[in-house]
Amino acid sequence: MKRIAFILSFFMSLVQADDLKDDILSMHQRAVVRDGFLKDRFETVLPEIMARNKLDMWIIIAREYNEDPVIRTMLPATWLNARRRTILVIHNPGNGYPLESYAVARYDVGDIFKKAWDPEAQPNQYKALADLIQSKNPKSIGINKSIYFAQADGLTATEYNLFKNALPKKYAPRIVSAEKVAIGWLETRSAKEMEVYPDIC
Repeated sequence: MKRIAFILSFFMSLVQADDLKDDILSMHQRAVVRDGFLKDRFETVLPEIMARNKLDMWIIIAREYNEDPVIRTMLPATWLNARRRTILVIHNPGNGYPLESYAVARYDVGDIFKKAWDPEAQPNQYKALADLIQSKNPKSIGINKSIYFAQADGLTATEYNLFKNALPKKYAPRIVSAEKVAIGWLETRSAKEMEVYPDIC
């Protein structure tokens, strides 16, 4: 009798699982949703975090297969990792204007970060980054270096040295830790994300 009950229970669970399959989004649909949430977070969450911490520019640098923990949360859903060297720049122009986001890379990074490097005009990627910084002239430049939080300490020693060597000397004193911005970004959920949280199993 117990065996019959077990078999019936097993087949009932299969039927229930089969009923749920229509509620599961396809991989493509999931990517669209994830990218939508990311865009919303850039528009509603990040501006407040950068303003609260008085950070004018945030630079996230990573190389393929050695990603900064933060950059993983900013890549398009269809990207598994950074490509070659990926440099993301987020600039807060202030006065209520929306954030500006750039990719000092060979291509756009999703719909958020627009390509800001022409390797034919400037072969050196870090010099292209320095040119972008000079054009925006930020008072503070945040990088992911942290003593206390591993998640905010994703900039490698090599990339840090290359960055500092390419940067004009007058900008060196403006470099600060983006620790609080990085942690704020990772820990904060947007209103749209919170709407779906109750439905997450």
